Amino acid sequence: MDQAHPSIPWQRFESRTRRRGPALNIALFAITFFTTALASALNQGVDVFSEPGAIRLGFPFAITVMTILLSHELGHYFLARFHGVDVTLPFFIPAPPLLVGTFGAFIRMRSLPPDRRALFDIGAAGPWAGFVVAVPAVILGLMLSEVRPLQASEGGLILGDSLLFAWLTRLVLGVSSQDVTIMLHPIALAGWFGFFVTCLNLLPAGQLDGGHVAYAVFGRNHRWVSRGVLAFLLILGSGALLGRGGWPGWLFWGFMLLVLGVDHPRPYDPVTPLDRRRVVAAFLTLIILILTFMPEPFSVVEPSPRPPIDFGGERTAVSAPAPPPHHHGLVLSL
Repeated sequence: MDQAHPSIPWQRFESRTRRRGPALNIALFAITFFTTALASALNQGVDVFSEPGAIRLGFPFAITVMTILLSHELGHYFLARFHGVDVTLPFFIPAPPLLVGTFGAFIRMRSLPPDRRALFDIGAAGPWAGFVVAVPAVILGLMLSEVRPLQASEGGLILGDSLLFAWLTRLVLGVSSQDVTIMLHPIALAGWFGFFVTCLNLLPAGQLDGGHVAYAVFGRNHRWVSRGVLAFLLILGSGALLGRGGWPGWLFWGFMLLVLGVDHPRPYDPVTPLDRRRVVAAFLTLIILILTFMPEPFSVVEPSPRPPIDFGGERTAVSAPAPPPHHHGLVLSL
């Protein structure tokens, strides 16, 4: 034991309330799988209402995105159990079948982590687990995608680009992002969503996963990191409203941080610092945030009669006409 920073005694939490079974968790998982599959099928131009069996075309996306989300939450779950923290099973959140058909998933800790080291392990395990699944999903999805000559923009909702997605596109397909159009396979789109979820969760503020990591690293000084992230998000969101780029959704995230709290609650032992191994892991976690961050993850563009000038961003025209029956991807105009 570190004599300069003695640990505070703690006991494993034993709940006195009656535990409910996993029925609700399983039901939410099944409903979310259905909404994600339906969203993917509809985005491919399939009329699942007149041909219900065609929803199977959305299974590649649904299986991939649900695997990424489940891996993320199980990373939290198993590390929490390892450290003796009382935690629920994952709750999946279905959404209207628009772009992805889900608002993600979450677990709830019923007791505090014993110290900052446990807090770091629990907070970082989720993004790392989801990230490890999302990377091969993107690679496989890009291998299944179709490269075509550059086409004129159809307009619609455009997905942004992260450093990692751009690098993997060039590595797997071996093409310039300015010279081709890619018919993006649903598995690749699910991997893109996995990167986006990783980025959002790793923002070092409040009680996001990145907020857990920030408190574990900086202790009480985490509050300054959290406030800096809040200011950064508000600036990005305000820039979008002023027509200077960015995504107005960052304003929503900033508002949510204010509502949920910018500061992080203390673990039982807020004093004992991280060991060297966890400090290195925290640095690598920051690298993942940088590689997956997108200043403008979503944007809307008007149809263009000629190929648009592109500055290296990945563009997915979600509202593009349905692809031929033999292809089930979305258009990714690079």
